[in-house]
Amino acid sequence: MITLKISGFDVKLHEEHDFSWFNDRFSHLFCIFDQQDSGNLSFGCVDLQTNQRVFVKYAGARPECFEGDPCEAITRLRQAAEVYKALQPHEHLIPMETSFSTSNGFALVFQWFENSECLHPHWSYPPPRKYTDIRSPYYRFRQLSLKQRFDALDTIFTFLEHVDRCGYVAIDFYDGNMLYNFEIYVMKICDIDFFEKMPCQPNQPPWGSPRYLAPEENQSNSILDHRTNVFRMGACAFGLLGGELNHSFSLWDANELLYTIALRAVALNPLERHSNIPEFLFEWRNAISSVENSIQRNTRNT
Repeated sequence: MITLKISGFDVKLHEEHDFSWFNDRFSHLFCIFDQQDSGNLSFGCVDLQTNQRVFVKYAGARPECFEGDPCEAITRLRQAAEVYKALQPHEHLIPMETSFSTSNGFALVFQWFENSECLHPHWSYPPPRKYTDIRSPYYRFRQLSLKQRFDALDTIFTFLEHVDRCGYVAIDFYDGNMLYNFEIYVMKICDIDFFEKMPCQPNQPPWGSPRYLAPEENQSNSILDHRTNVFRMGACAFGLLGGELNHSFSLWDANELLYTIALRAVALNPLERHSNIPEFLFEWRNAISSVENSIQRNTRNT
């Protein structure tokens, strides 16, 4: 293991790597994300061409927490570039601005979402701190009003509807893909690298958090399709309104109708779920409208 210094930041790598390309394109490095097991190193910095803050994701080195082949990480990131091209622009997706190759790697460049925080910052707030530490973005999000959380969920659902319409399965999608700005109450989506064209078969072991995985993703001979995306939406609802893997109504923050809709979406048998995302959204949004109308009536009466 070696420690390499990049613009004043220490990065632990398994071996030497040439980062001379960084100073040719970027400046004012203000943060590094170097603990991912995907093989990617990511940087928050300023693009010298635009003078704007950007997020750079790079494959080619061998970071401390990566035990795989850097060539495979490069291949995955090149494939991810094609996913972003296929699914953007979308108002709720952090835009990929460009991609480029280096002598020993490949990089994607994204817009920087100012003042945002990831709802699953695993290294800063691993469970159980994620749920109990008042500084944790997830904990703070769960203290928001139901209306604010409904709006954030609708952002996620709108994006996943777009993904489904484009013919992709939202693989490796969980609260680590969710960035939230608590100053303006806006949710954005990031890190969609592993989304795949449907129908497809799951990777084994599957990519993603067990808290959001559909049962079929743990079965090597299964097919992932529209109903897998429906499960993902139900898992998001339980992640932001309920008890994540614990689907008990006692841990659910909203009403029973919304609970019933979310519970159907995460049925173990895909055939028992909503058949497609439009069906799920029709039921969900009608139920949300009823809740919001009730809140407005009660507010007027008081």
